[in-house]
Amino acid sequence: MSEEILINVTPHETRVAVLENGVLQDVHIERTRKRGLVGNIIKGRVYRVLPGMQSAFVDIGLERTGFLHVSDLVESDEDLEVESVAGDLAENSIDTLLTEGQELLVQVVKDPIGAKGARLTTRISIPSRYLVFIPNHSVIGVSQRIEDEAERERLRRVITHYQAEEQQVALGAGGGATVLHTIKPEAARGGFIIRTAAESADEDELYRDMDFLLKLWGSISIRAKNTYAPALIHEDLPLVVRTMRDLTHGEVEKIRIDSKETYKRVMEFSKHFIPDFLGRIEYYSGERPIMDLYSIEDELQKSLERKVQLKSGGHLVIDQTEAMTTIDVNTGAFVGHRNLEETIYKTNLEAAQAIAKQLRLRNLGGIIIIDFIDMQEQEHARQVLRTLEKRVEKDHSRVTISEFTSLGLVQLTRKRTRESMEQILCEPCPTCNGRGSMKTPETVCYEIFREILREVRQFDGSKLLVIAAQSIVDMLTDEESASVAELEEFIGRPITFQVEPLYIREQYDIVLL
Repeated sequence: MSEEILINVTPHETRVAVLENGVLQDVHIERTRKRGLVGNIIKGRVYRVLPGMQSAFVDIGLERTGFLHVSDLVESDEDLEVESVAGDLAENSIDTLLTEGQELLVQVVKDPIGAKGARLTTRISIPSRYLVFIPNHSVIGVSQRIEDEAERERLRRVITHYQAEEQQVALGAGGGATVLHTIKPEAARGGFIIRTAAESADEDELYRDMDFLLKLWGSISIRAKNTYAPALIHEDLPLVVRTMRDLTHGEVEKIRIDSKETYKRVMEFSKHFIPDFLGRIEYYSGERPIMDLYSIEDELQKSLERKVQLKSGGHLVIDQTEAMTTIDVNTGAFVGHRNLEETIYKTNLEAAQAIAKQLRLRNLGGIIIIDFIDMQEQEHARQVLRTLEKRVEKDHSRVTISEFTSLGLVQLTRKRTRESMEQILCEPCPTCNGRGSMKTPETVCYEIFREILREVRQFDGSKLLVIAAQSIVDMLTDEESASVAELEEFIGRPITFQVEPLYIREQYDIVLL
């Protein structure tokens, strides 16, 4: 299996498409006016403490305050470099740990989504190409995706050896000054999580990553001490560089970029951090837009549709709500060749593969409920579930899948840190106010009749004027004309109608003249 990454850069937007064997699997979008906040480190000020929710709202300099739960709160003693984590804090009320007006260093772990503010944590983590640095924590962890036990042990030894030796790094102190800082083994400055990309990396590459992370954390610490809250202390890398840091691996054969300036920047980054990829990075200068290759634009349009067609003739229906996402599987036009159970089984198998792809492509997160077509044979149900589990293994977001429930549903959760594709590219319909449906003309006509009765009881007037959309006026003067005549006789006043082209179906005004 080969992977290719296409990067489309314009002054207002950057888009990254990840393809496997020419098939679109993942899309990332970042807009200049609305860059994501995940990974940013901010010096915030506690705005309000809520003991009943074991949470606090933190002013981080945005329109909405950030949300900090006690489980994301870490107390650390800077002198002893000792940390007590959420499990130890759970016995205490959050108002004994935080006070209003208190300043603290937080990191954004989830972007603001809908009406909710950013989710925050005080467990700072700083990623690089091969490692994630966790300040004031002695942990050495290894990615579960590195399965070779000998390689896992080798990587742990490299980190342990590094931590056991005295290190010296240069820290920026502001104003162009540089301070040499010695890191002694007993200082226990922090721990490291070894990322999947570190597999087979040599010691020098890992050492360079560790030096870089310690230098970066040192400069962040100095900036945090000399800055008043609320203030941005460290901003995560832009999408293009994050792509090179997080999405490149051995199976990526080619990276094409359609911006000369961005291409140069990526080449410079790669020289320092991933020199093995220099030969795989290309500047795309073709006349055809880069996102038209492999019909990516068409795929993006389809990812916004509610219905997803399956090759067999079946289809998925995907509905996003604030609480969860539901996915319904239907056989559609697929009738199979043998019997009903075989038709259902094959449709569900294909649906499981398509669902795994749609989770990544649409960036669906949170709780997801899948309603597969009911299967009689337990072995078929197990195979469908195993297929789904196998397909989500390559997902960069953590996915947890349950067994079939007593109602025949599959529940899964997918870690949500950024807005979904639909939330980035779309907004609630102003016509239906996001309901996804509208009142029928008949319903609106009856509402108008009731409103007329209400108006004539309260106000005087010799006649009434109803201003409404064309479809409503048409129905009132045609199908409902008899009802209008009866109403005129009942209230003893004539009713006239006027079309307002700018009104939607549910809008109307009643004027007494």
